[in-house]
Amino acid sequence: MIRVLFLLIASAAFTLFVLADPESITRSLQRVEEGLFSADAQELVALAGALALLVIVLPAVFGGYKGRAGGAIRDLLSWTALGLVLIGGYSYRDELGRIAFRIAGELSPPGASLSVEQRQAGESAVRIRRRADGHFVARVSVDGASVSMLVDTGASTVVLRQSDARLLGVDTRRLRYTVPVQTANGLAYAAHARLREVSIGSITLHSVDALVAQRGALKESLLGMSFLSRLRSYEFAGDFVTFRN
Repeated sequence: MIRVLFLLIASAAFTLFVLADPESITRSLQRVEEGLFSADAQELVALAGALALLVIVLPAVFGGYKGRAGGAIRDLLSWTALGLVLIGGYSYRDELGRIAFRIAGELSPPGASLSVEQRQAGESAVRIRRRADGHFVARVSVDGASVSMLVDTGASTVVLRQSDARLLGVDTRRLRYTVPVQTANGLAYAAHARLREVSIGSITLHSVDALVAQRGALKESLLGMSFLSRLRSYEFAGDFVTFRN
């Protein structure tokens, strides 16, 4: 355990020394020779720390590898390579994050809400994958209950099936179906409703206008423009639709 700790410290020092700017090191050494200790103290401290770690730690590390210099060098190089990989990963964390979002989107099932990278501070962004039949269906939380809705930019408002409305606690028997709506099955009538809270992933809107369709008028509830138009943007691209708010 102690040997591993020494190797970690030594590889960190060696990594810092390898990554250091040669010109900075040269300037720092020149300043030491000229007595300019006050100039660019940060470079001097970093250089001194790296050299001290190498001088103090390396003898202790190699002391535990008596007669096995090859093994010591191999382990040191392995830990150093790991350190370089970690530093490289941190340096390219934004690019790697976008790749991770893309992979997660490809692996996510259709309808699942996947948070994606933000374009600006405070933004909420959700991506949904296309279903096998070519439609976009989102899992939507309405007043705390989960409902599947077909994303429909041609629908002027959110439209609920009666079964979904009852799931939300709406007493469909007391509704007045006076609003004419055109469906795939022809003309039908719906009733006005207002949804307290509608959420898709991290995006939440309050007080959303909706309609409740008569029984049998819809096969799926519709996520229409009373929700979509209140978003900052929605974008269809390939197999995904992205909502931003």
